[in-house]
Amino acid sequence: MSEFRTEKDSMGEVKVPSNALYQAQTQRAVDNFPISGIRQKRDVIKALGIIKKSAAVANLELGLIDKSVSELIQLASDEVINGKLDNEFPIDIYQTGSGTSSNMNTNEVVSTRANQLAKEKGVDVFVHPNDHVNFGQSSNDVYPTALRIAAVLTLNEIFYPGLENLSKSLKAQGKKYAHVAKTGRTHLMDAMPVTFEQVFGGYAHQVDLGIKRVQNVTERISELPQGGTAVGTGINTHENFGKKFAAAVSRETGYQFTEAQNHFEAQATLDSPVELSGMLKTYAVSLMKIANDFRWMNSGPNSAVSDIKLAPLQPGSSIMPGKVNPVIEESVTMVCAQVMGNDVTVNIAGQSGNFELNVMYPVACHNLIESIELLGRVSLNFAQKSVDLLTVNEENCKDKLFKNPILVTALNPIIGYDLAAKIAKRAYAENRSLIDVALEDTDLSKEDLEKYLDPVKMTKGGFTN
Repeated sequence: MSEFRTEKDSMGEVKVPSNALYQAQTQRAVDNFPISGIRQKRDVIKALGIIKKSAAVANLELGLIDKSVSELIQLASDEVINGKLDNEFPIDIYQTGSGTSSNMNTNEVVSTRANQLAKEKGVDVFVHPNDHVNFGQSSNDVYPTALRIAAVLTLNEIFYPGLENLSKSLKAQGKKYAHVAKTGRTHLMDAMPVTFEQVFGGYAHQVDLGIKRVQNVTERISELPQGGTAVGTGINTHENFGKKFAAAVSRETGYQFTEAQNHFEAQATLDSPVELSGMLKTYAVSLMKIANDFRWMNSGPNSAVSDIKLAPLQPGSSIMPGKVNPVIEESVTMVCAQVMGNDVTVNIAGQSGNFELNVMYPVACHNLIESIELLGRVSLNFAQKSVDLLTVNEENCKDKLFKNPILVTALNPIIGYDLAAKIAKRAYAENRSLIDVALEDTDLSKEDLEKYLDPVKMTKGGFTN
């Protein structure tokens, strides 16, 4: 058997691997774009399969294609959706800006597989990649639709579960150590005390807000451009196709999708994906802050902060025996940096909408879906391998807290700022407790000072006297 077969398209003949389901246009794209070796993400391929299946359903409902053709397209599309044909999608993400190559890749794979199924079933039908699989569609509305479907799938299946787990873990650890106060820090310097429940509760709220910010974009990212075809006018498709298509996608995925309110905006811009990317970037900023705080609180263990102890997961040095590093937090910060960079790419891509079409859809799609995946997965990993396993160094926190001269702030309303500052400086210089120095420099009793300088009481706000 020959290693290659000859396929034809409007530009002539092309040699294609003999066992490939794709045809000439896919092979041309493989030849034209030997750039990165990065292929479409799984959820994007899945989304393309959903599009072809849903289009076949909508066109059948509208009486535009035969039932046998529609059913064969749906069966072949199911194999794309389920990941059975992922190896048939070899095209680099750095390709034609409309995603035409990937759309035709899908059309060719589905048509070839549909024809194989027809032969297996003894059905005398021929399914054409353009006339049937792509009926009523254009790459210009298919690929923008694939981006949005893939985003919704990845958000619901990876992003939200990851963040919800992290928020839950932070709240649980905060509650577990609610009785422990530690030295607060501003400018990396000792400040007034806070409890671990307050600190971890703040982190959890950052995560919760990350979820809410992304959810606020969901309605707009769930509007599907499908039905606009070439330039948004809907040429060569039924006027009700977009509505029926969105309903079919909703049934297929279990998530609510609607037809775009304005097809010209939906195809010519990346505004909704840019908005979503911005919310992902915002969460990445929050997550990097949390991870770096963990690194600082874990630092030491003998010569630095050491408020908490992270689980020892692996040796930290090839030369220093016994060294253990905050590896999970370091992986989190690298993900955050990648997401911030991805957002820049999506923003630049969003500016590249010339007239009726954006021509950077594939790279914007890849970076957006990557950001969603990375943040969801690293949040879950952070929760399971760091937050859930950490312990608080209670004695260390207590010891440092009672040596913190800034606690004298609670005496300001009683003895005034100037005297309080004098006591703090003397206590620090002489390495003595605040209470001992205050007993000498004020008329306050030890009982009163212990009440006024109670660190836990300070964490509740208001006055301690």
